[in-house]
Amino acid sequence: MLSVLVSEIGMDWQNFEWGVLGRLLAATAVGAAIGLNRDVVGKPMGTRTLALVALGAAIVALVAVGDQIIAPHPDARSRVIQGVFQGVLTGIGFIGAGVIIYQKAEVKGLTTAATVWVTAALGIACGLGEWSLVISAVVLTLVVLMLKPLEDWVVRRYVNKKGQIAGKCDAD
Repeated sequence: MLSVLVSEIGMDWQNFEWGVLGRLLAATAVGAAIGLNRDVVGKPMGTRTLALVALGAAIVALVAVGDQIIAPHPDARSRVIQGVFQGVLTGIGFIGAGVIIYQKAEVKGLTTAATVWVTAALGIACGLGEWSLVISAVVLTLVVLMLKPLEDWVVRRYVNKKGQIAGKCDAD
């Protein structure tokens, strides 16, 4: 069945770009790893959502840099790539804005919004094959997301109910 479909669309497996598949798989895995962290702590955007955000961003990056029509024109290619990346990151910003909630004089969802944005940027980096950047940024992202217990402990220990740092201050 698959061979019939492949022959119908004219797919040439000998010229299939396996590196492209690797980049898309990496983007999906990166988004899923970050999403899993969000699922574990019960946040609204989790594994599937962030995997798809990263995959979509990687696809857009690959399309932008792989456009053969403008390849001979470096200035035009640069403008197209810049425009595509700006569009992706701006659009992702709107998705992130959708999870930010103002409730009872408290803002919630900022970390989730930032996580969606970082995940999209990581998808772009995967699409471009910037592996050192991807690995470094994934590690840093996961470390930052896991700092919440430390943040809570510091606030409980050193900040009073009025939001001021507890203890004596030299300025007083």
